Amino acid sequence: MIAPIAKKIPFEITTHGDTRIDNYYWMRDMDRKDPEIISHLEAENAYTKAKLKHTEKFQEELFNELKGRIKQTDESVPYLYDGFYYYTRFEEGFEYSIYCRKQGGLDAEEQVMLDVNELAKDYSYYQAAGNSISTNNNILAFSEDTLSRRVYTIRFKDLTTGEFLEDRIDGTAGGCTWANDNKTVFYTVKDPVTLRSFKVYKHVLGTKSSEDVEVYHESDETFNVSVGKFKSKKWLYIHTGATVSDEYLILDAETPNGNWKVFQPRERDLEYGISHFNGEFYILTNKDDATNFKLVKTPENKTGLENWKEVIAHRKDVFLEDFDVFENHLVLTEKSNAQSAIRIINWTTNDDHYIAFEEEAYAVQSSINPEFKTQSLRFSYTSMTTPASVFEYNMETKDRTLLKQQEVLGGFEKDDYVAKRIWTTARDGAKVPMSLVYKKTTKIDKNTPLLLYGYGSYGITIDPSFSPSRLSLLNRGFVFCIAHIRGSQTMGREWYEDGKMLKKQNTFNDFIDCAENLIELEYTSSEHLYAMGGSAGGLLMGTIVNMRPDLWNGIISAVPFVDVVTTMLDESIPLTTGEFDEWGNPKDEEYYHYIKSYSPIDNIEAKAYPSMLVTTGLHDSQVQYWEPAKWVAKLRELKTDSNDILFHINIDFGHSGASGRFEIYHEIALEYAFLMDLESK
Repeated sequence: MIAPIAKKIPFEITTHGDTRIDNYYWMRDMDRKDPEIISHLEAENAYTKAKLKHTEKFQEELFNELKGRIKQTDESVPYLYDGFYYYTRFEEGFEYSIYCRKQGGLDAEEQVMLDVNELAKDYSYYQAAGNSISTNNNILAFSEDTLSRRVYTIRFKDLTTGEFLEDRIDGTAGGCTWANDNKTVFYTVKDPVTLRSFKVYKHVLGTKSSEDVEVYHESDETFNVSVGKFKSKKWLYIHTGATVSDEYLILDAETPNGNWKVFQPRERDLEYGISHFNGEFYILTNKDDATNFKLVKTPENKTGLENWKEVIAHRKDVFLEDFDVFENHLVLTEKSNAQSAIRIINWTTNDDHYIAFEEEAYAVQSSINPEFKTQSLRFSYTSMTTPASVFEYNMETKDRTLLKQQEVLGGFEKDDYVAKRIWTTARDGAKVPMSLVYKKTTKIDKNTPLLLYGYGSYGITIDPSFSPSRLSLLNRGFVFCIAHIRGSQTMGREWYEDGKMLKKQNTFNDFIDCAENLIELEYTSSEHLYAMGGSAGGLLMGTIVNMRPDLWNGIISAVPFVDVVTTMLDESIPLTTGEFDEWGNPKDEEYYHYIKSYSPIDNIEAKAYPSMLVTTGLHDSQVQYWEPAKWVAKLRELKTDSNDILFHINIDFGHSGASGRFEIYHEIALEYAFLMDLESK
């Protein structure tokens, strides 16, 4: 079967006197209804299906294997909030969650708040999110998305009668926040074109949403807005934030019709996040050049910057990621030398200790802790060989109890696998950590297949966590490796700053240097090395395959951000305006040329490329489908080899893929079959 050949209609884009010719600009359709474009995308799917037809039986085998590791009848660890124990459970054969609670004790009668299987039964995609309970515990608000564009309708259910209310609010960002009167909610709406969360509205139950009152409008197109309530329930907040700046407004939760007060006016490069406890606000901030952040506090009636008093000082070698406040304890989540840690300080005795862990590389974080008056801390723990685990930790006695560990069916034994942390010296001298896992019986040499995964943007850290799906690779002789490259915050805030804007090239160099080091250490060779990334990680894939196509036997690029210059020049596209402080604004000539120097679609050349599988969703709201469509077309046009470029587009889904808990395994099976088919050749 011949690969689809996209027609070429030259479209000129001139910026700063530089003209680029985009032959595939015609593929852009914001409405996603153009029959010619849909036909082309369907032809791409047919081609991919035909090229991988010989793997269909194997894909089905993989799907059943992946699904078979999941305990189908399962439930989360209940947590106590306002006298109710809340938990989520799944039933065998069903795709979606059932949200439940019990009043007073775990032996009480179960109340099903929301059965998502019932809500989803008429949709090919369905997501319920943003569950929020009224202060009197009687009304559930939730949000639903039936298109996968991350635009939600808010609905309400009376938990005393089991009836859904008539109130419906369309076009929201998902979720809402209750005032303490049990009838007023605040929510955010999205710009229908850019999908930026830009307004906050107030809705009173029993009234029409068309009558809702706008209480805040964020006019700066680089900021997004959200609304919430602090753990103390005393204050509501509106948060509006950009990449390098935050601003909060607060309102007494007892007075929903009152006036919102600015907590601390926004300032360029001032980031802060706040929590409320015992008459004071605690603030995580980078104030006064605290690059790795520090913790301060201020009285609730004196919130301006000049009143902030230091609680935890800034430390150059420790990144303060988050904090949680309890009646007798302060809990800090930190990261140092690429490792997460939980630190606990007693307010009265000043006892200061860390929870100890034994593994070389792991991920740990504070979990759901809605109550102030408790000595118990819930935290989650995982590693590349330890399934997701929930612990309860007594902050006084320092005893810990394992409440639940993800059950992996099919005979998984942790001791059958090896996890390692190794370090690469990048070309500029930076030490880049990598996390590896493989089966003990796997022979490690230059013939070993290895999948290198990376992301490296927005300060998002890909921690070394467990994946039941990944076992299908490991059990077939693959090594899996995460490269913790710059652009993440693995090594602290500076690690992020060194991988963005005019330093973005470090992200790509680090990934390539990690790959070369793995080859030097004979974990693999270029004939058996594969790379994978999605979204901004798809940008990573597009750039490294242009820079070093010879390093890889295959590439998987999921929902890839690959047309960086054109997208960042178009402020009508979702996300663009909020990303200027991540990538730079190409309307500035310096940033234009810098972004163009690595933008994947702008640097395709007439040369040999490895085999590639590119995936996307038609309704993707984060990276529009036409970016990978254009990229694939241009790669096919210019490449000089006979390797396959396969493009799979899911017509029903968006950026996050399928909504059901099992459907996603069809996509993973496709990716794994692609890799193993290449490895078998």
